Amino acid sequence: MMFVNYIVWGAWYVTISTYLTTTLHFTGTQAGAVFGTVSIASMISPFFIGLVADRYFATEKVMAVLYAIGAVLMYLVTRATTFPQVYCLMLAFCLCYFPTVALTNSIGFQLVKDPGREFPVIRLMGTFGWIFINNIIGFMKWETTTGQFWVTLVASLVMVVISLTMLPHMPPKAKGTAFNARTALGLDALVMMKQKAFFFFALASVLACIPITFYYSFTNNYFNDVGMVNAAGKMTLGQASEVIMMLLMPFIFRYMTVRAIVILGLVCWVVRYLLLALGDPNGGMWMFYGAILLHGASYDFFFLTGQLYTDQEAPPHLRNTAQGFITFLTYGVGMLLGSLLSGGAVDYFTHHTAAGQVIRDWRSFWYSSSIMSVAILVMILITFRTHIKIRPKEETPVETIGV
Repeated sequence: MMFVNYIVWGAWYVTISTYLTTTLHFTGTQAGAVFGTVSIASMISPFFIGLVADRYFATEKVMAVLYAIGAVLMYLVTRATTFPQVYCLMLAFCLCYFPTVALTNSIGFQLVKDPGREFPVIRLMGTFGWIFINNIIGFMKWETTTGQFWVTLVASLVMVVISLTMLPHMPPKAKGTAFNARTALGLDALVMMKQKAFFFFALASVLACIPITFYYSFTNNYFNDVGMVNAAGKMTLGQASEVIMMLLMPFIFRYMTVRAIVILGLVCWVVRYLLLALGDPNGGMWMFYGAILLHGASYDFFFLTGQLYTDQEAPPHLRNTAQGFITFLTYGVGMLLGSLLSGGAVDYFTHHTAAGQVIRDWRSFWYSSSIMSVAILVMILITFRTHIKIRPKEETPVETIGV
C-alpha cells in the first residue's frame, strides 16, 4: 500500500513545476499556484474523507473510489495545455489523492501495537516507492513531459486493485454517532487545541511549512536551471537518507522528546537552504548533495514526528479525523501560503534580458527561505515546551510540561 501510494504522489510532485515552466511556459506564480492545489486539497478533503471513513464506509472502499476518480483526472491532465485547465484538473486530482495520505497513515497506525517502533518501517516502503519512481522519471527524461502523469495514472489504478483485494477490512469505528455541523466541518479535532503544547506545535507546523514549500516547489527547477544532469534521479538521494533516518527513528523516539526532534528538524532546514544558496555545479556540487542528503532528517524529524504525535494525542475514535487535521495544517494552510509565496518569490528574483532570456537569482531565493526558517525556529524555541516522547500505545501518557 505505502509503496504504490507514494508512486502516485512522487511521479509528479518533484517535477511538475519543471514541466509547467519549461514545457508549458507558465510563470513562476502560475506554477506555484498549480503546486498550491496540493495545499488546497489538504485543507478541504481530509476532514470530510476522514469523517466518512470514521462513520459511514470502510476505509479501503473509500480509498478505491478516490484512486479510480484520480486516474481519470490524470488522463485529462496529460491533454491540458492552458493554466486554467491544468489548475482545475490538478485541484480535482489532489482533492481525491491527498485524503489517502491521511487514510493510509491511519491504517498503518491501527494495525501496529507500537507506532513509534513499527510504523516507520511500514512508512519506509513509501520512501522506496518515491525513490523508485523518481529514478525512473529522471532516467527516462520525463521531467519536462507528460510521462510523469501517465505513470501516476497507472499507479492509481494499481491502488484501486490493492485497496479492494489486499488491504484488511477497516470498518468505520464511529458508526452510529450523531452527525451535526460541527462534525461535518471536522471541528471535532479542534478539541486537541486545548492542550497548550499541541496548540503551539500546530502553530509551528503551519509556519514551518511556508519555507519548506520553497524546496518542494522549485528545487528540481533550480537544479535543471544550473545544469545538473538527471536532477530528479539525484534528488532521490534525499529519500535514501530518509530510509536511514526511518530505521533510526525508533531509537530517536526512545531517547528524545518531541520538542527536541522538531527543533533539530528545523535546524536541518536552515542549513539545507544555505547549502542550496552557496552551492554551484562546478566547485560547489558537494553543497547540492549535502542539501539533498539532509532530506531524511528534515522530513522525518518534522512530518513523521508530527503524525505520530498527533495520533498519540488524539482520542481513539477521532484518529482518522486527527490525521486529516494535521494534514490540513501542514500540507494545507502552511504549504498553500508557501506555494503562493515561493511562486511570487521566483518571479520577484527573475528578470529578462533584451534577447528574451530568463535569468533567475536563485541564491537570493534560497537565502529568503533560510531567513524564514530561522525566524520560525526561534519562535518554536520560545513557545513549544513539552517533555512528551513518542511512546508505545500501552504506556501511561506522559504529562505535558509547559513553560
